[in-house]
Amino acid sequence: MKPDEHHEGSGPFRRIVGSLSGLLATIIAIGRTRLELLTVEVREEVQRTAELLAWGFVGLLAAGAGILYVALAIIFSFWNTHRILATVLVAVGFFALAAIAGILARARLRDQSQFLQATLAELARDEEELRGRSP
Repeated sequence: MKPDEHHEGSGPFRRIVGSLSGLLATIIAIGRTRLELLTVEVREEVQRTAELLAWGFVGLLAAGAGILYVALAIIFSFWNTHRILATVLVAVGFFALAAIAGILARARLRDQSQFLQATLAELARDEEELRGRSP
């Protein structure tokens, strides 16, 4: 028997190489699927963030203009009698509104779903499945 004979044909070495290449192909396919899922999640998160920023900017601009006009109307209506008191009360109202907005924004950030949650769940499932198959 020649030394190279065990590398040819359908011997055990050939079957091991075939199994390893199949395993490698499966791992690459799993990795590709997870990478595709990752890109979809990143794209969705970027789109959601851009939309949130755009609508937030429009809302802040409109609310700011409205609040400014209301504040000016209050101050001008008390101009001859209590202009300092009206100005201080309007300023306190602005600070209170800013504090409430900060508290609500902080709560919203805490309640936000975990970034890449589906990808991480799939990777955890893959890990469990691979650990379950190993001897």
